[in-house]
Amino acid sequence: MRTVVLRRAEAADAEAVAGVWLRSFAAALPTVVRAHSDDAVRAYFRDVVVPRQETWVAEVHSAVVGMMVLGEESLEQLYLAPAQRGSGLGDRFVALAKERCPEGLSLWTFQVNRPAHRFYERHGFVAVEYTDGSDNEEREPDVRYVWRP
Repeated sequence: MRTVVLRRAEAADAEAVAGVWLRSFAAALPTVVRAHSDDAVRAYFRDVVVPRQETWVAEVHSAVVGMMVLGEESLEQLYLAPAQRGSGLGDRFVALAKERCPEGLSLWTFQVNRPAHRFYERHGFVAVEYTDGSDNEEREPDVRYVWRP
């Protein structure tokens, strides 16, 4: 039986967290041009995200297979290793995010990421704003979702 552990990320997790992000982004968003190199992404997770933001990891057999970053009332990032998609792990992360931010959450996702739209809508998020992407680093049209209890 597979045991999944959700826990706060530690400094030692930064490389694995960045690896999940990189693999997930490549698999889920092949048409989106990333704004930063792999090395820059790894440095960002090591120097900014893990030490300064509320970062959570999912572990299976001591391997990091998912990551989530929360802001005060925002789900900043949620990425799963490609093999974990459809496993229920994303559901667990969203439940944790709602527990940590009971007044509500907002998030951004790219308009081309239709599976993410379906996933968040299934969890009660509603699309409230569409943009042309001029305000994000990738210059990719995006959509803001909001969940209120």
